[in-house]
Amino acid sequence: MELNIILKNFLNESSKLTVFPAKRKMKLYALLYLAQKFEPGREYAEREINDILLDWHTFADPATLRRELYDYRFLDRSPDGKIYRLALQLPEANVDAWVQAHL
Repeated sequence: MELNIILKNFLNESSKLTVFPAKRKMKLYALLYLAQKFEPGREYAEREINDILLDWHTFADPATLRRELYDYRFLDRSPDGKIYRLALQLPEANVDAWVQAHL
């Protein structure tokens, strides 16, 4: 199922996240949605991560989103915390099964 449909209650007309879900399952969907905004194999500075996150949510809290993406292992970072990259292969199909497996 497409993430825009799953997250319809959390996205505005511009497909920006308007609130960060409290329930773990929806939080995973939201984090997966945000993780898809990053390019596999590319390295990002913290500021770049924040800028991309600011482009895709409306509640102005990129630090929380960045930390959650890291804590849930969507992003990896260098030991000094200066370089970030996608940490895992994101599912292209069967998103529901992937989320269920990670609950």
